[in-house]
Amino acid sequence: MSKIRLTGDEIRYISLFESVTGATAKDCIIDEKSNRVIFTVKPGDIGFAIGKGGANIKFLRRMTGRDIEVVEYADVPSEFIKNSLAPARVKEIQILDRPDGRRIAVVIVEPRDKGVAIGKNGKTAERTRFLVKRYFQIDNVVIT
Repeated sequence: MSKIRLTGDEIRYISLFESVTGATAKDCIIDEKSNRVIFTVKPGDIGFAIGKGGANIKFLRRMTGRDIEVVEYADVPSEFIKNSLAPARVKEIQILDRPDGRRIAVVIVEPRDKGVAIGKNGKTAERTRFLVKRYFQIDNVVIT
């Protein structure tokens, strides 16, 4: 994972998130365009982050007035992509190095889960592309 710089607002959101959930946040992204906050949590903390019946997410949503999304971090790009696209069932992930120097990830999902993987208005796919570029320098994610 490359070095990440957080803004003051992102640090405040992480502090709030950790105090409410008990989960350890590795990163926080404020997405003004989609009015959401995306947290990346350490492996194994996703259950704490969400809470029973989604209670922690609902509480944070009420406190911040923004949608809250949580992704479980993984050191391996393919595992991280699977986590980011959950609950869509991923069949296969190939990470390709293009001749022009760009890296892309081709993700094959179950046909009936393609809509879930892409998300409403492409938000899930957009989040996945942003995060893998931030952590693994993968330029694009293609979902098929």
